[in-house]
Amino acid sequence: MPDDRDALACLSLQQLWQLFPIKLVPPDPAWAENYQEMVDYLQKGLQGFRVERISHVGSTAVPGLWAKPIVDILVELSAGEDMAAATQRLQDLGFTCMAQRAGRASFNWGYTLKGFASKVYHLHLRFAGDNDELYFRDYLAQHAHVAQEYAALKLSLWREYEHDRDAYTAAKTDFIQSVVDRAKREYGRRY
Repeated sequence: MPDDRDALACLSLQQLWQLFPIKLVPPDPAWAENYQEMVDYLQKGLQGFRVERISHVGSTAVPGLWAKPIVDILVELSAGEDMAAATQRLQDLGFTCMAQRAGRASFNWGYTLKGFASKVYHLHLRFAGDNDELYFRDYLAQHAHVAQEYAALKLSLWREYEHDRDAYTAAKTDFIQSVVDRAKREYGRRY
């Protein structure tokens, strides 16, 4: 995949969005298996780093929810851990770093010049406690009517933003934040 990663890095955002459109599919039990397979790989690959928690997040982690067939994984490093070194290790393990900012890095896996591979992952590297995704996941899993509202929102946005991932994400942001806020009020300091 290194050749694909280099070649993909040369494409414009619009070219990438054409090659990797948003696609929503019904729930698939393989998502949990794919998550566990990647956790095993990450636990071995990140040995030597203090990892607080690895979690399945995103829509593929919510039972019964339509989702992009991409397994989202949150890796929380212990406070004071070397984010730059962990970022390099993940790249050495085959992940492509898509974005970095203070205390955060985002990666993907399974993006090829022919489109998506059979297993696709997004990995979010953070420090422990930067984990709103856990609150969102748990709230949707425990409040089916809110999960269905989210599914309806995603389905309504899918075709309009099929080739504009940033706009698709932005259009969901207010809903997601409102759910995270409700979850934090209900769950307190769960994480």
